[in-house]
Amino acid sequence: MTGGMSGLDDMNELYEAIILDHYRSPRNTVPVDSPDIDLEVNNPFCGDEFHIQLKVDDGAVAKVGITGRGCAISQASASLLAELVEGKSSNEVHAAVDSIRRLLKGEDVTEEERDVLGDIEALEGVRKFPVRIKCALLSWVGLDDALTEHLGAEGV
Repeated sequence: MTGGMSGLDDMNELYEAIILDHYRSPRNTVPVDSPDIDLEVNNPFCGDEFHIQLKVDDGAVAKVGITGRGCAISQASASLLAELVEGKSSNEVHAAVDSIRRLLKGEDVTEEERDVLGDIEALEGVRKFPVRIKCALLSWVGLDDALTEHLGAEGV
């Protein structure tokens, strides 16, 4: 009996394909000239590390570059982040970080938030492996903190 599981299996395969695609071909990996934000984030427990650079213009991310190394989850998550944040206001970035945190914790995320996250929803399966949630959130939390610090320093 194949029943209703094939739809779930298809969705899992799609999510796995998205994560593998972003791991194998990460987006926005070119260094940013004269970045406004230039930070290193790492998880010493697993060895994931990223160099994140942002150009910020009028409180919005004008350009992003993320390079690093680590597990497939952390690499794919950073690539998905890089695609999402370019052109977004700091408020939109903060909202996306909040949404991804809740998504990975298994908390409620609205359909509107899921629409904003798009392919990032593929990371939802990570919550089955609590030890990997930090891998998925490393670049998000680092970028969010750096953006807050940068804009706070500008008095925005």
